[in-house]
Amino acid sequence: MFQFLRRHPAWATAIAGGLAAAGFALHAMAAGEPGTDRIKESLQKTLGGRAEVKSVNKTPVPGVFEANIGGQVVYTDATGRYVLNGEMIDTKTGTNLTEERLAEINRIKWSDLPLARAIKWTKGDGSRQIAVFSDPNCGYCKRIEQTFQEMDNITVYTFLYPVLSPDSATKAKQVWCATDRTKAWRDWMLNRVALTGNGSCKTPVEDNLALGQSMNINGTPAVFFMDGTRIPGAADAGTLERKLASIKK
Repeated sequence: MFQFLRRHPAWATAIAGGLAAAGFALHAMAAGEPGTDRIKESLQKTLGGRAEVKSVNKTPVPGVFEANIGGQVVYTDATGRYVLNGEMIDTKTGTNLTEERLAEINRIKWSDLPLARAIKWTKGDGSRQIAVFSDPNCGYCKRIEQTFQEMDNITVYTFLYPVLSPDSATKAKQVWCATDRTKAWRDWMLNRVALTGNGSCKTPVEDNLALGQSMNINGTPAVFFMDGTRIPGAADAGTLERKLASIKK
């Protein structure tokens, strides 16, 4: 679900009210759609350094434009004055156009993932690879960890991504510093076996947090596939299997 502006109220305020207040009364301009560069410039001037307007593109709806702000999608009119926060659905095909664009905008290169900073485990022949960003206190992360157990022939790379609380960071460091970090992680997530140790070794936790932010990971779990696409949240086994089957080898 689209939650970007709800999670960034300062940006929402700037977008919703700041455009007009800043003097962008572009609705008085000559008839005809302006170039998308002009809309982008107007939006960026209002937001300043609080968010980056990465692109503005036309949509299938006349007069409605898609704005990529910080890796999220909102919609604006031809003047850049009005902004809509929500999802665009093609009712004829049932396609969620916003989700499709988000998947494209936020696609990554699998080869860019620093897999050495992840906890790795394999089941079966391990031929199907998945990366997941997880918080040790996240209930949905525990759920998807259980779902992974129902699947076969997979390799799972877990990036510790403690975003929920300071205790999450403590637990993540305890996991990483454990003698067998894979066992410690799975024991905690699947069976609630208490973590031990003080987590005082060198960990990749801070680097993982920076990586996740650069990839616009706003919640956990976030599952990535070898084609660079992602599924946010605790997808069920059927959804994961269909996605894995759809990836060209």
